[in-house]
Amino acid sequence: MRYRSATRSDLPTLVQMLADDALGAIREDASDPLPQSYLDAFAAIEGDPTNELLVAERDGAIAGLLQLTFIPSLTHRGGLRAMIEGVRVHSLERGQGVGAGLVTHAIGLARSRACHLVQLTTDKQRPDALRFYEGLGFRASHEGLKLPLESSPTRERNRAVD
Repeated sequence: MRYRSATRSDLPTLVQMLADDALGAIREDASDPLPQSYLDAFAAIEGDPTNELLVAERDGAIAGLLQLTFIPSLTHRGGLRAMIEGVRVHSLERGQGVGAGLVTHAIGLARSRACHLVQLTTDKQRPDALRFYEGLGFRASHEGLKLPLESSPTRERNRAVD
């Protein structure tokens, strides 16, 4: 397994992977050409030194992805924390250790930046994902809350479909 930063040319495959599950199928739009919002988001992530879009590659093919964000905070004596988001493993690679390797690689990057904490959230509709993260040492120590905003591209697209 090889881990690297995602490139612009990876974007169609990454969005396809994000869309390849029950929740992603509702939220994502992997049409060709990709909506401009994905290109803009990729450019913002790529240009931000506190963000990394990582891919796992096996035999030259993308097997998994995640976004790693480094967040400075006043808590924990002004410590740096890392946030893992958008973890996906290609459907043909699931159960092969790709996700564990990718998350472990991200934890190593967080350690190398002297983060005091790595955090993530997982949707309550994904109990297998919760067990997976707990198996890697994460624990459900906090209750996470989210507030969808009316102006998000996903909400606008879903409203147009209704």
